[in-house]
Amino acid sequence: MGPEERKRIAVTFLEEAAAGRARAAKDRFVAPACKHHNAYFPAGMGALTEAMDEAAREHPDKTLDILRVIGENDLVAVHSCFKRHPDDRGFAVMHIFRFEDDKIVEFWDFGQPVPEEMPNTDGMF
Repeated sequence: MGPEERKRIAVTFLEEAAAGRARAAKDRFVAPACKHHNAYFPAGMGALTEAMDEAAREHPDKTLDILRVIGENDLVAVHSCFKRHPDDRGFAVMHIFRFEDDKIVEFWDFGQPVPEEMPNTDGMF
């Protein structure tokens, strides 16, 4: 499997999770022993995917706009803008996925809220 197919899987996983189908996306795209590095959830994918599905139920109008996708060797990075509702300023989010064969085996996610005022006139996106 090449970088383009891995990029497609990473994006599809995120889109499915944002739509409230994180558990199904995990079953389809994620290796059983996948490691995540989100400091706010216990190790293992169960608690994390449940939280993703719960967030989708709590914020049915949320959006995830994929802005950039970079793939090299076994890694894929996805830069996106996440908004809980249409009037939300949003969060700049970066996901990094590591693949073995056609499955996600490890990933990292980082988010930063878009501030109301910022000195950088270039913005966050």
